[in-house]
Amino acid sequence: MESQQAGVAALAREIEEFMAAGGWDQPPQLFALVPTAALLDEQPELAGQLDRTSPLTPVAQEALPEGDLADALGRIAWPDLVIGCALAQEIIVLPPGSESELPDVAEADAESLRRAAADHPQRTEARLVAAVLRDGEGACVMRLRGMGGDEQVDEIVESPDLAPNLLEALKATLLP
Repeated sequence: MESQQAGVAALAREIEEFMAAGGWDQPPQLFALVPTAALLDEQPELAGQLDRTSPLTPVAQEALPEGDLADALGRIAWPDLVIGCALAQEIIVLPPGSESELPDVAEADAESLRRAAADHPQRTEARLVAAVLRDGEGACVMRLRGMGGDEQVDEIVESPDLAPNLLEALKATLLP
């Protein structure tokens, strides 16, 4: 089980590195996690492009529809071949205690909250990758944009506890 956790964490890192190669300001991207051997059986022409030693391969999906991410995830159903999925999305991270500076959640819509967070003077832009497997294993990787002063070094944080609600939403897409 521990090696499977390490495996899903490695996939989350691989996806984050793939997204990082494309730079910032990208839309959310959904990935199917497919057994590499099954993928090669169906598409042998990919043999030179896939790492045969990796049990799973992330496969980028079509763009998610505009609008609410939770609604989009709620409409997803995966075929049996897909044994996991991952989502990469850019987010705003606020310092602890800054919630009091945002509009009241009960009175504000999601877009108002996003705008208020984006305008916060102490915000940090980040890319979050959450990955889950059908058996429930999950992992999160987050790249904090431009940390480190003048050098603008991105910081990487890994923990399955970074986005528990997102992991649960992704797990729900894998239910029969």
